[in-house]
Amino acid sequence: MSVELKQSVNLPTEKMLDQSAHWIMILPANVPKTLWLRVPYGETIRQFRERLHQPENNEALVQDLPNTMHTRLSHACVTMDISSFKLLGLARKLVDAHLRFKPKTLSIMVMGFDGEHTERLTEAVITAALAAVARLPEFKQKKDKAQPLKQIRVYGCSRGDGFARTFAANEGNTLARRLSMLPSNKLEPFHYRKEVEKLAKAKRWNYEFIGINELKKRKCGAFLAVSQGSATADAGIIHLRYRPAGKSRETLALVGKGICYDTGGNSLKPPRYMFGMHEDMLGSAVALGTFLALSELRVDFAMDCWLALAMNHIGPKAYKPNDVVTASDGTNIEVVNTDAEGRMVLADTLVMASKSRPRLIIDYATLTGSCVHALGTAYSGVFSNRNELLSLLIEAGSDSGERVWPFPLDEDFDEAIKSTIADVRQCALEAGPDHIQASRFLQRFVKNDTPWVHVDLSAMNNKGGLAHIPTDSTGFGVRFSLDLILDKDILAKVKQSE
Repeated sequence: MSVELKQSVNLPTEKMLDQSAHWIMILPANVPKTLWLRVPYGETIRQFRERLHQPENNEALVQDLPNTMHTRLSHACVTMDISSFKLLGLARKLVDAHLRFKPKTLSIMVMGFDGEHTERLTEAVITAALAAVARLPEFKQKKDKAQPLKQIRVYGCSRGDGFARTFAANEGNTLARRLSMLPSNKLEPFHYRKEVEKLAKAKRWNYEFIGINELKKRKCGAFLAVSQGSATADAGIIHLRYRPAGKSRETLALVGKGICYDTGGNSLKPPRYMFGMHEDMLGSAVALGTFLALSELRVDFAMDCWLALAMNHIGPKAYKPNDVVTASDGTNIEVVNTDAEGRMVLADTLVMASKSRPRLIIDYATLTGSCVHALGTAYSGVFSNRNELLSLLIEAGSDSGERVWPFPLDEDFDEAIKSTIADVRQCALEAGPDHIQASRFLQRFVKNDTPWVHVDLSAMNNKGGLAHIPTDSTGFGVRFSLDLILDKDILAKVKQSE
């Protein structure tokens, strides 16, 4: 769905508010009298707020203006120090006040701030509006009518790039949410592969699919152990390449776990924990969504994207606890729990991704329940083999509104995954910090001392949505990644620290 953006540095008049049915207005906290005099319908809005006994700042209010169109106006008085997470949540409420009327046009005005704050506030509302009207899978016989929003009009703010990054981030997030919402019988590895192949052709990415036979040649025993339980041999690793015009300054590798359904295998999940496991491929969808957003922005560095696609089935050929399998780097792995399949498919994929010595690898995975237990579903966990990057990760999460928190990766955590029969255990048998142990396991497959960030997507599904996202499936990670890569310039920071 394409939404047109129109911008004007000029502020609207009362007559303009009278001619449009849906407006969003953001003003500073503690609006001075001089500003109220300049605000269209300022006295009406001021009196409305006064009747509510001066509601708190950063709160969304809704009223209908006294004109013939009964213009619906949602508004808020916002403090300068509002966090990005809270701002995006506020923007979602401001947008939500209009959605049941299915507006074709939504008008936004931000007034009383300097240029930087005006852009930040405007961007948040645009982001929330685009997230709200995204077209997502629906299999009801009687389908809900699609939101007809065709145009967003912005007053008091105009960016030369037309908020290109906001639209790119939304496109990547919508792709991630859409794919993760598809039932597993609609997105088996074969279907997924066709989706990506079609997208690669449209975006002119180089596309390669490394199937079962080739994985056998490359001795990817960790990946193949998981895929061997499937009756259909459609698993494999997708490799996408983006190369900018001219000489690239460095290479970014994005890696994603794409388990299209996770039964737990022979270590079978109970029904309560198996329901929703069609979303176990979200890591791959976030890697793909980030890759899409960055390529739409035509970044000046090279990118590779690696998607590890498989199903974790139960059956006579499925791998079992106590099996010993060999990864492509020669590491012998003792299987403990077949429900720890994500780290298995990622092991061989990380070996491939690090072989070409990229400047940085970021992998995304719905990897462990212990990360959910540690953080809940409003944050995601992050890990890195470069301690100096941890503060940067926190800052990117805070600034983007997709919050993350780091965990340690000290060597003594390896004690829990020592094996008496193989080089390493796939996971610990006893309860413990599995999110940390899983990261220690993954780290041994990142070769050539490549800088690496691992994102354990505990916030991939949050009941009632999260920040600006109105659906339980959040697509968490695309917005965070863009901030980390573009604003925090992590590729340059990695280079400086070497």
